[in-house]
Amino acid sequence: MELKALKDLIKNTESQRNAFNQRYHTSVKYYKNENDITIRTRGESKIKEDGGKKDPLRRADNRISNSLHQLLVDQEAGYIATVPPKIDVGNEKDNQLIQTVLGDQYNLAINRLTVDACNAGVSWLHYWVDDQGNFRYGVIDPDQITPIYDTTLDNKLVGLLRSYRELDTDSGKYFTVHEYWNDKQAQFFRTSANDQSVIEPFNRIPSYDVTAGYDAGESNTYDHKMGRVPFIPFPKNKYQQPDLFKYKGLIDAYDHIYSGFLNDVSDVQQVILVLTNYGGTDLNTFMDNLKKYRAIKFNNAGNGDKSGVDKLTIDIPVEARKTLLDLTRENIFTEGQGIDPAKFETTNASGTAIKMLYSNLELKASNTQAYFTNSLNDLVRAIMRFYNFKDPEGRKITQTWKRTRVEDKLAQAQVVSTVANFTSKEAIARANPIVDDWQQELEDQKEDIQNSDGFRASQSFDNPDEEDYSSDDKATPDKSEQANKKA
Repeated sequence: MELKALKDLIKNTESQRNAFNQRYHTSVKYYKNENDITIRTRGESKIKEDGGKKDPLRRADNRISNSLHQLLVDQEAGYIATVPPKIDVGNEKDNQLIQTVLGDQYNLAINRLTVDACNAGVSWLHYWVDDQGNFRYGVIDPDQITPIYDTTLDNKLVGLLRSYRELDTDSGKYFTVHEYWNDKQAQFFRTSANDQSVIEPFNRIPSYDVTAGYDAGESNTYDHKMGRVPFIPFPKNKYQQPDLFKYKGLIDAYDHIYSGFLNDVSDVQQVILVLTNYGGTDLNTFMDNLKKYRAIKFNNAGNGDKSGVDKLTIDIPVEARKTLLDLTRENIFTEGQGIDPAKFETTNASGTAIKMLYSNLELKASNTQAYFTNSLNDLVRAIMRFYNFKDPEGRKITQTWKRTRVEDKLAQAQVVSTVANFTSKEAIARANPIVDDWQQELEDQKEDIQNSDGFRASQSFDNPDEEDYSSDDKATPDKSEQANKKA
């Protein structure tokens, strides 16, 4: 890509990128419990009983942010991504290699992809080949990505612009790196640390002249040889919309009601005394006499005189606020398709009742899984292409996703026991409530059978007399006895 073409691309996608990043950053703020109610307090929940308001009865300005969005996001991520999906490509040796390539980071990668997808509407994974020739992958922050799709029904990813900040160690200032990737190459550009409007090639790729046999310096072009754009989107839903904006208004209302309730509790402690025809001129003397004598002197003009003291206080509509808080909280979890922990009563819940409790969360998680399954298949096929597996494009890939939830394991075990004689060992291993890795369970069963057969063979070899007696010697006494009877 020429420098001018890159500048045009950045300019033409700026509004799209800014709109996406604004929604994503808002979601991240709510995930960090920095809701809009804390804008004046720089994202921190604060108790301010004297907020400097002019109304003498309304002085408090408490601002409390509730982390309900973070709870809903982590609830889904924990539900579907605590145990990463198992990959099966139909060959045990290939399965082991794929699992080795996915490595220890696989679990956290799926979890992070889920959290990013909830906050941004889509998360991104990048794969590459490191200096040692190994296949590597990693999760990229969604606000760094600007995808370019074709206009066909396939909606194929034909290019991708990745933009991120990097520190210039010489000047101590940050500059922006722009990477443009297509199905063959990646090109690197950077802005000036002193002027962000200046964009120039960023030579950071070592270049080697094969013909001459020496290093040719550094270039801004990298031939990745992946055959396609090495980035995979993990969309949350069809329209790639973040979860927050389905219930953001309800969370803001909850924060407003809760903080207002707290303000009333703080303000109700302030009592203002209204004095009529007070028989003194100094309020300090008034307070001293009130504390010392517990009496107040007033001037009385006779019948009809209204001299005395009244007090101004605040009445708190407790029941109305509590009802509104409960209703708002219930609607948040309904719109967010989650489970309110405050209502999670499992003391005597049966298996069916627990499943009903998870119904909305299961509906949301199943939709996320449907989109993630297709994206995860793309990653597995990229691994198979890199390691020259047979038929990587046409081979069937099976993914086994496991939910993490409170379960009635006794009821589940009873179901497994009932159908055990009519179901394959693999299906039983998958459904077994005390088994985490069903593939390892099958291997353990094979090993147990082999050990058991070896033990029987060993017993037979160690006791040949007993074996011979059981098969032959038993007949001898019978024949001898018959012969004796005949004699």
